[in-house]
Amino acid sequence: MNSPFAMVIFGATGDLAQNKLVPALFALFKQKKLPDVFFIIGFSRRDYSDDEFRDHFGELSEKPEWSDFSKHLYYQNGDFTQKKGYLELIEKLNDFDEKMAACIARFFYLATPPKNYETILNFLSSTKLSEGCGQKSNKWTRIIIEKPFGKDLETAISLDGKLAQIFDEKQIFRVDHYLGKETVQNIMTFRFANGIFEPVWNKNYIDHVQITWAERKGMEGRGNFFDGLGILRDAGQNHLMQLIASVGMEQPRSFTKEDLRDARANAIKAIRCIKPSEVPSSVVRGQYDGYRSEKDVLLNSDTETFIAMKFFLDTERFSNVPFYVRAGKKMPKDEVTISIVFLQTCHILFKEYGCPEIGNVLTIRIQPDEGIFLRIIAKKPGAKLALETVNMHFTYKESFEAKGIDAYEKILLDIFSGDQMLFNRSDELASSWKFITDILRGWEREKPKFPNYKEEAWGPKEADELIEKDGKKWL
Repeated sequence: MNSPFAMVIFGATGDLAQNKLVPALFALFKQKKLPDVFFIIGFSRRDYSDDEFRDHFGELSEKPEWSDFSKHLYYQNGDFTQKKGYLELIEKLNDFDEKMAACIARFFYLATPPKNYETILNFLSSTKLSEGCGQKSNKWTRIIIEKPFGKDLETAISLDGKLAQIFDEKQIFRVDHYLGKETVQNIMTFRFANGIFEPVWNKNYIDHVQITWAERKGMEGRGNFFDGLGILRDAGQNHLMQLIASVGMEQPRSFTKEDLRDARANAIKAIRCIKPSEVPSSVVRGQYDGYRSEKDVLLNSDTETFIAMKFFLDTERFSNVPFYVRAGKKMPKDEVTISIVFLQTCHILFKEYGCPEIGNVLTIRIQPDEGIFLRIIAKKPGAKLALETVNMHFTYKESFEAKGIDAYEKILLDIFSGDQMLFNRSDELASSWKFITDILRGWEREKPKFPNYKEEAWGPKEADELIEKDGKKWL
């Protein structure tokens, strides 16, 4: 990024800005990946001065380079629902343009709860902030919104319609930071650059697919955001869909933005929806013991903190191959993994020697310690023939002595350059919300018995029963 820009962060005193956005911008600044001139304007309700905003970021402000970076930080006090703050923001942005004697690019980052999106978008339109400073400068203006994009299919379509009224598709960046993670991007390279895996990446060799998205933490002060939303919307509609698509997608026609997005969208569209009547037998939801006593959580909340489900992809490649997906909070450990479990065939030749129950498994670990692991069957040392599984593994840290660029750093660089390859497209969202909304409708039929799992457990017992009734086990 070489050209000057101004980025307005709505919700700049919130968790996302404090823990992700500003640290990522600071890291890019230290790596000299930002231009010499840029302006970061925090927009929020707190009555801060510029200096008070610069001191808001805790340990970051103690770093040696912070003094130089913080000179680029400014603050605009404003209520999202009141026009006054937006008009004062216009004056501030105009001052920056006058200082540069040019219309500089404007990026509007909505780092707020989704309930504020429509209000902010309406004011960006009515005040003409969305049009830049004139002289057709709107072509350099971009809008960035964080997941979740709506709360069901209807609200997602409504939000997308609002965005389309104000901005062109090329100006819209829908952020799912999982697409910026190094290992998620590496899945495509792994699949399509290595000729030994793609030939067996299909129903003839794969028994089933497991995806686990687990966090040890609970609400950590996010109760106001999470309660009423739930893990299905917060992680299922976006993070999990991207992981599913990375496994299920066909090879893109080329490694270009639209061809890659086409392949991703087609994979999500191919996920067979679970009919509301089928939800009780295909979906398990849970809530950990103690959730209702978390800050800003209703005492009788029925918000789920765990989800497990079984479904299929309606493609020739994965016909009748079950996908088992689980996600939850207050799990035994932090883990995000994709496991491709291959058909167990060693019993054909080695039956009398005892084959391991599960044979070849390819596991892609997104976090922690990003890497790829292949479980193979080998002979145990000794005079007697006995079989056991062993792991072949690769990790970024060991192989490259580096973990790669942070997801938000990658996302921000792509926003600055206008590269939408790693950002959601509207048709991807529509397909994913259709799948999620059918599950939500199935849940409307009955009141759950919550809480139903203890902290540091892998969800309720029904999650184990979901996969074990098919003769399989969670890895």
